[in-house]
Amino acid sequence: MPVACLCGYGPKDLIEMSGRVPAIQAANIRQIGIRSVDQGEKRFVHEVGLEVFDMRFIDETGMRQTLANALESLDRDTHLHVSFDVDFLDPEIAPGVGTTVPGGPSYREAQLCMEMIADTGLLGSLDIMELNPSLDLRNRTAMVAVDLVASLFGKSTLMRRETPQAPSFLRAV
Repeated sequence: MPVACLCGYGPKDLIEMSGRVPAIQAANIRQIGIRSVDQGEKRFVHEVGLEVFDMRFIDETGMRQTLANALESLDRDTHLHVSFDVDFLDPEIAPGVGTTVPGGPSYREAQLCMEMIADTGLLGSLDIMELNPSLDLRNRTAMVAVDLVASLFGKSTLMRRETPQAPSFLRAV
């Protein structure tokens, strides 16, 4: 529903909140790790042309290539917003969400995703969704989310002189 409203589809009061309809063009949205959609959502995704990298795509091409594809059209003027839906993660590592769906990215795949986004230097904003502390097990999901957000803000598993997955315009700087 939030993505639909941002793209100009939905109740008038919601789609006009930003003062611009649509608030964002569907062509500027990338959804990564999708694995559970109903028929109406599938229809909507195809009708408006959202770019979706579902789990099958990730399984077939790997997280590195998935992110490279998702990030390739960015330029220096991009304001990159990440909506981190914690239920994107596999429930084995993130049980504290309202709707668990098996088969999500592993911790390492998610960390790579966050590191590659950080490498762009374009992160402008973040929201964290779907974390439900009352369903969590000893803060396990919350701690994973905090660690992944740290990676999104630049915490790295390795110090590198050059970041090979960063867009070429960033490597040249």
